[in-house]
Amino acid sequence: MANPSSSKARIKPVVPRLAELIDDVVYGDIWARPGLTKRERSLITVAALIGMKQTEPMRSHMEKALDNAVTPDEISELITHVAFYAGFPASLSAALVARPLFELLGLIPSEEKA
Repeated sequence: MANPSSSKARIKPVVPRLAELIDDVVYGDIWARPGLTKRERSLITVAALIGMKQTEPMRSHMEKALDNAVTPDEISELITHVAFYAGFPASLSAALVARPLFELLGLIPSEEKA
Protein backbone atom coordinates (compact mmCIF):
# COMPACT_ATOMS: atom_id res chain seq x y z
CA MET A 1 0.00 0.00 0.00
CA ALA A 2 2.75 2.46 -0.97
CA ASN A 3 1.58 5.99 -0.46
CA PRO A 4 2.86 8.49 -3.07
CA SER A 5 1.80 11.31 -0.75
CA SER A 6 4.02 10.00 2.04
CA SER A 7 6.40 12.41 3.69
CA LYS A 8 9.38 10.82 1.95
CA ALA A 9 7.84 11.19 -1.51
CA ARG A 10 6.94 14.79 -0.77
CA ILE A 11 10.39 15.80 0.52
CA LYS A 12 12.42 14.02 -2.20
CA PRO A 13 12.43 16.99 -4.63
CA VAL A 14 13.57 19.30 -1.81
CA VAL A 15 16.15 17.09 -0.09
CA PRO A 16 16.93 14.15 -2.38
CA ARG A 17 19.88 12.99 -0.26
CA LEU A 18 17.68 12.74 2.85
CA ALA A 19 15.15 10.65 0.89
CA GLU A 20 18.03 8.42 -0.26
CA LEU A 21 19.24 8.02 3.34
CA ILE A 22 15.74 7.06 4.42
CA ASP A 23 15.72 4.32 1.76
CA ASP A 24 19.27 3.13 2.34
CA VAL A 25 19.75 3.49 6.08
CA VAL A 26 16.30 3.48 7.67
CA TYR A 27 14.60 0.90 5.44
CA GLY A 28 17.68 -0.74 3.97
CA ASP A 29 19.46 -1.27 7.29
CA ILE A 30 17.49 -0.47 10.44
CA TRP A 31 14.20 -2.06 9.31
CA ALA A 32 16.10 -5.09 7.93
CA ARG A 33 17.93 -5.96 11.16
CA PRO A 34 17.12 -9.43 12.51
CA GLY A 35 16.37 -8.49 16.15
CA LEU A 36 12.71 -7.53 15.57
CA THR A 37 10.16 -8.45 12.94
CA LYS A 38 8.85 -5.78 10.59
CA ARG A 39 5.50 -6.18 12.35
CA GLU A 40 7.09 -5.42 15.73
CA ARG A 41 9.01 -2.48 14.25
CA SER A 42 5.76 -1.09 12.84
CA LEU A 43 4.03 -1.28 16.23
CA ILE A 44 6.99 0.44 17.91
CA THR A 45 7.22 3.12 15.22
CA VAL A 46 3.52 4.01 15.32
CA ALA A 47 3.64 4.14 19.13
CA ALA A 48 6.72 6.38 19.04
CA LEU A 49 5.13 8.71 16.48
CA ILE A 50 2.01 8.99 18.65
CA GLY A 51 4.15 9.71 21.71
CA MET A 52 6.06 12.43 19.87
CA LYS A 53 2.83 13.82 18.38
CA GLN A 54 4.28 13.41 14.87
CA THR A 55 1.05 13.23 12.88
CA GLU A 56 2.64 14.04 9.51
CA PRO A 57 4.37 10.64 9.04
CA MET A 58 1.82 8.71 11.10
CA ARG A 59 -0.55 7.69 8.28
CA SER A 60 2.18 6.27 6.08
CA HIS A 61 3.49 4.28 9.05
CA MET A 62 0.00 3.04 9.86
CA GLU A 63 -0.27 1.90 6.23
CA LYS A 64 3.12 0.21 6.55
CA ALA A 65 1.94 -1.44 9.78
CA LEU A 66 -1.09 -2.86 7.98
CA ASP A 67 1.23 -4.14 5.24
CA ASN A 68 3.36 -5.71 7.99
CA ALA A 69 0.42 -7.77 9.36
CA VAL A 70 -0.65 -5.38 12.14
CA THR A 71 -4.43 -5.51 12.24
CA PRO A 72 -6.71 -2.47 12.38
CA ASP A 73 -7.89 -3.69 15.79
CA GLU A 74 -4.27 -3.72 16.98
CA ILE A 75 -3.74 -0.16 15.72
CA SER A 76 -6.88 0.87 17.58
CA GLU A 77 -5.67 -0.85 20.75
CA LEU A 78 -2.22 0.70 20.36
CA ILE A 79 -3.77 4.19 20.14
CA THR A 80 -5.82 3.50 23.28
CA HIS A 81 -2.87 2.02 25.20
CA VAL A 82 -0.49 4.87 24.34
CA ALA A 83 -3.01 7.44 25.63
CA PHE A 84 -2.03 6.50 29.19
CA TYR A 85 1.67 7.04 28.51
CA ALA A 86 1.81 9.80 25.90
CA GLY A 87 -1.40 11.63 26.79
CA PHE A 88 -4.94 11.66 25.55
CA PRO A 89 -4.40 14.55 23.10
CA ALA A 90 -1.66 12.56 21.34
CA SER A 91 -3.93 9.53 21.02
CA LEU A 92 -6.87 11.63 19.90
CA SER A 93 -4.67 13.08 17.14
CA ALA A 94 -3.61 9.55 16.16
CA ALA A 95 -7.26 8.47 15.98
CA LEU A 96 -7.96 11.40 13.66
CA VAL A 97 -5.11 10.20 11.44
CA ALA A 98 -6.33 6.59 11.51
CA ARG A 99 -9.97 7.40 10.78
CA PRO A 100 -9.62 8.38 7.08
CA LEU A 101 -7.34 5.40 6.49
CA PHE A 102 -9.83 3.02 8.10
CA GLU A 103 -12.64 4.66 6.07
CA LEU A 104 -10.64 4.27 2.84
CA LEU A 105 -10.10 0.59 3.60
CA GLY A 106 -13.81 0.13 4.34
CA LEU A 107 -13.13 -0.82 7.94
CA ILE A 108 -15.46 1.83 9.36
CA PRO A 109 -18.27 3.86 7.79
CA SER A 110 -17.23 7.04 6.07
CA GLU A 111 -17.78 10.18 8.11
CA GLU A 112 -19.64 11.61 5.09
CA LYS A 113 -22.11 8.70 5.19
CA ALA A 114 -22.48 8.69 8.97
